[in-house]
Amino acid sequence: MLTGEGKGCAGSAGHGVSGRARGLLLGIGLLCSLWALASSLGLNREFFEKVASKYGPEARLRVEAWNDLIQQSKGLGEMDKLKAVNRFFNEMNFVSDLIHWGEDDYWATPVEFLGTDGGDCEDFSIAKYFTLRELDVPDERMRLMYVKALKLNQAHMVLTYVKTPDAEPLILDNLNGEILKASLRQDLLPVYSFNGDGLWLAKERGRGHLVGKASRLGTWMDLNNRMKTAVNIP
Repeated sequence: MLTGEGKGCAGSAGHGVSGRARGLLLGIGLLCSLWALASSLGLNREFFEKVASKYGPEARLRVEAWNDLIQQSKGLGEMDKLKAVNRFFNEMNFVSDLIHWGEDDYWATPVEFLGTDGGDCEDFSIAKYFTLRELDVPDERMRLMYVKALKLNQAHMVLTYVKTPDAEPLILDNLNGEILKASLRQDLLPVYSFNGDGLWLAKERGRGHLVGKASRLGTWMDLNNRMKTAVNIP
């Protein structure tokens, strides 16, 4: 069983607390299927108009830019896709959940993140993960990883990528815009990671060992439900 102390997320400005491993029970299978639904529907003019109606005209521009990123990046090599997506989302504003949503722990959908022009470390990582999935980067090459940001003494989330199972992970992070090998991020201490396939305890700076299905991760439940309205904006 994974446990942690309190909650936290490190951003470019940094804010308090420390770990979020506690209370995670459900899975991301439904989320993946909903993302597939969003992809099949496409981001069209009607969708952009709904974004503008819900979040304002500037939000529409951000979501249109996201769509442009996806369309323009489809022909790129995987490393260039990582760089383009990492750079795009790192332009977003870091805002704590408490300030942004009035909640201690809220995982935003990519549309909510773009629509409201801000989010915390989970939101950066989740948006990068699903955008790269849309760009056909295989799920088994990516993991959302909880780490401890040692310099800030805070819990933090990053996205990791490996081209092959035995490769050293690369880190996509909102604290450091450069995509670096894990061994060069001595400021991060791995805790555990997950994706659509499973949940891993970290093994120092390697890929870790499998401890269960991603269905043990419960904070995805609310996100799963909101993905429906993120695609079909009321």
